Amino acid sequence: MKLHKISTVLLAGSLLFGTGSCQDDLLDKVNPNEPSTGQFWKSQDDAVRAVTAMYSGLQYIGTYSQRWHFATIPRSDEGFSQSPYVELAQYTRFVQANTTFEYSYFMWIDFYRTIFRCNQIIARVPDISMDETLKKRLLAEAHYVRALCYFDMSMTFGNVPLNLVVADAATRVPQGTVESVQAQVITDLLAAKADLPLTYGANEKGHATKGAATALLGRVYMLQRKWTEASAQLAEVISSKQYSLMPDYVDNFTMANENNSESLFEVQFSDASITGGQDFAGAAEGNERAQFFAPNGIGYADVEARRWVFDEFRDSTAAFAPGSSTRHLIDPRRDATLFSAVGTPVVYGQPFGVGGLNLNPSRYFWRKYQNDRTRNFENFFSGINIRLIRYSDVLLMQAEALNELNRPADAAALVNEVRTRAGLNPIATTLSKEQMVTQIRHERVTELSGEGVRWYDINRYRLLDDQAGINELKTRDADFNTFVLGKSKLLPIPQTDIDIDRNIKQNPGY
Repeated sequence: MKLHKISTVLLAGSLLFGTGSCQDDLLDKVNPNEPSTGQFWKSQDDAVRAVTAMYSGLQYIGTYSQRWHFATIPRSDEGFSQSPYVELAQYTRFVQANTTFEYSYFMWIDFYRTIFRCNQIIARVPDISMDETLKKRLLAEAHYVRALCYFDMSMTFGNVPLNLVVADAATRVPQGTVESVQAQVITDLLAAKADLPLTYGANEKGHATKGAATALLGRVYMLQRKWTEASAQLAEVISSKQYSLMPDYVDNFTMANENNSESLFEVQFSDASITGGQDFAGAAEGNERAQFFAPNGIGYADVEARRWVFDEFRDSTAAFAPGSSTRHLIDPRRDATLFSAVGTPVVYGQPFGVGGLNLNPSRYFWRKYQNDRTRNFENFFSGINIRLIRYSDVLLMQAEALNELNRPADAAALVNEVRTRAGLNPIATTLSKEQMVTQIRHERVTELSGEGVRWYDINRYRLLDDQAGINELKTRDADFNTFVLGKSKLLPIPQTDIDIDRNIKQNPGY
């Protein structure tokens, strides 16, 4: 597997061109203003700067600024696309004829660019003479970010080359399977947990913590349905007392309350610079989700919410505890999650319908991570951090794990903690295991929809593995009519990489 593929191709072209040139030594020139590997990796400051550069990979368009959101939200049953960009709309309907379609292709590139940076740190920082405690922490951070990247690669592309070394143009590594890649994710997370701190100082917000690694490890075990192992990790997060639910649910999706007590790990973004491009000094660090998800008249409206998600916020499925009087309560999280003609008649300062944005009242748009509370426009430079792991998710995952371990009453207590923050009635602690399964699935939609975790959920529920599961998904999302069993669960591996390394096998069906 070769990383930095575009640069490699350009270099190859330069070499071919240079063979006919009278300036045969042209390629031997060194830019004196550009640091080399031989000059770098010498000091503690180099190690710290390398880790900072590693985190910037999470801000790429192909990672958590934009493309990850398209791979997880509209490809699940909670969202869909009516984009006039036909190839994008087809991509969200599991129709991708071109294996180098930009939305998956650049996701592949940017995740591997970030993994490349992690591998450099893991390989080269051990040889630097520096503070040993700091060294261990920086290495742990690199293991965490590599685990995060490979986990999401396993959930989207599946059978990816598992590169754990500092690659060059000649590097070839075995192609992994979903199982082997996630095994490496677990190995990296265990290494990260050992040396990550519980907290950081105010000037180091955004760095991975022990809680972030532990929660992600719990998520991986949940996906593998290893309930005992998952519960142990999630219990560790809860018992650490480092996290708590924010009083106001909205605080999890705005700039005003970033890196709060509910956030275990979030990707840092800023709207301070609106210089185009990325990954150079002074480049923009804004996320692009807001621009692409905003309603027509504000943004591109490339991803919308399904009507069933809106309806889920009518809290009629709950088995209320004895003495609770309210029924069919409208969950207040609905209007923090979605723009709708019913719940948010004014959107970005304009009427939802006639005389304003003129949006069809049957359409529902994602409000999470939008800037409508602070400005009347969107652009490509949203400064809102993307929260990848929240404490409420930890509580609901632990509830699910405990229920699978035949402890529904203990699960109910955790569910009620999340419901109480939302201002909802508690559920009864006497629900059966089967009833609690239904309840927890409802709670995960109302608490977490539009955050990308639904893709993990329907994978964990095994809804993508047989026709019965696909039929259930079809009842909520017509896009699953074009889902092909054994193919559509995974994105295609870019053909460019297969052309470079013929040992890489394309995912089934492409």
